[in-house]
Amino acid sequence: MEEKFHWLYDKLISWGFTEVWAQYLNVFSLLLLLFLLLWLLDFSLRKTLVTAFGRFTSASKTSFDDFLVRNKTPRNIAHIIPVIIAYKVIPYIFSDFPNAQNIILKGLEVFGIILALWIIRSLLNTLKDFFKTIPNLKDKPIDSYIQVFMIFSWAIGLMFAFSVLTGTEFWKFLTALGTASAVIILVFKDTILGFVASIQVSINDMVRIGDWITIEKYGADGDVIEISLATVKVQNFDNTITTVPTYALISDSFKNWRGMSNSQGRRIKRALIIKQESINFLTDKHITDLKKIELISTYLSTRQEDISEFNTTNTIDKSILINGRNLTNIGVFRKYIDAYLNNHPAINKDMMIMARQLAPTPQGIPVEIYAFSSDKRWGNYEYIMADIFDHLLAAVPYFELELFELPSSGSFKYD
Repeated sequence: MEEKFHWLYDKLISWGFTEVWAQYLNVFSLLLLLFLLLWLLDFSLRKTLVTAFGRFTSASKTSFDDFLVRNKTPRNIAHIIPVIIAYKVIPYIFSDFPNAQNIILKGLEVFGIILALWIIRSLLNTLKDFFKTIPNLKDKPIDSYIQVFMIFSWAIGLMFAFSVLTGTEFWKFLTALGTASAVIILVFKDTILGFVASIQVSINDMVRIGDWITIEKYGADGDVIEISLATVKVQNFDNTITTVPTYALISDSFKNWRGMSNSQGRRIKRALIIKQESINFLTDKHITDLKKIELISTYLSTRQEDISEFNTTNTIDKSILINGRNLTNIGVFRKYIDAYLNNHPAINKDMMIMARQLAPTPQGIPVEIYAFSSDKRWGNYEYIMADIFDHLLAAVPYFELELFELPSSGSFKYD
């Protein structure tokens, strides 16, 4: 076998070339021929494998093989045979140059390790893409787990490569590396924290891809589009992207709106602040005027009869309104809000509907609306809420109430 690789060398010697020139020309010619043959072989294998996979994927019903082709797995696998052939042939070509032979063989071993990592990476990317098509897994942080496996693969691959280059046994190299564990932990601190955080986020189901989250510390307010080992990408509603460290999801507080999205309505919680000095007992004349408002007409009639009967039975002196039982304009206004919300077509009637009075503030008395819109889409939700408060703001004067508003320059009149 070795004589075949020295055929040109023998010819060159017979033609009068020196041994040195004959050796170099022989090696150069064999290398050129080897490169040409390996390139042709690699090209043929790639074409064959890609074509075979293409036909198989078109006939197959599963999408896994489609992702294999998309992530160039067949192309990477096609490189294996040329590398093996080169590793077997190089010792014969460089039989006269042992030092160069040793360097090239080590280089081929390192390249073989890198090729194996390429294949592993393409397989992991294929698994990642495939898992994202499975309904039960598409909202899980698949990227984080794939990145963890990829990091371990690259770490082991690099250790094997250094072991080959230094001529040290892998286990001895690994033992020596253990002494530098403190430095490794320091360098990969964020990766380790991110890995632990990814596991906790997944196990506790804290965040899924597609969730709307708000993290005020990082200015994030939008949908989660990616959960990786080190970062979480949030697409804000202004279409900007905020990148948040994964471990921030367990070390800092954040708001996940998934509960709202999965519920039957989106909460409306906003208050009107009523000036305290505008709150009064209602006179019979005022009650008669308010009965013209259809939503509370029946309520006022019934309440007025009950109150009149109570005051008469107990001989209450009604020359002063504070005596006995009375209706107040803010109380009737709250009843009107409640009736208005219960008749509003965009409010979910199966969820809490309430108009409540909060504790007095220096600005006035807050009357809070607490209800849920049936439509949870942001634009429609804002429209519904604005529609409700447009009406209530315009309704306030009918009850002889006033809203608090800080005075402006136009509030003062000068003589």
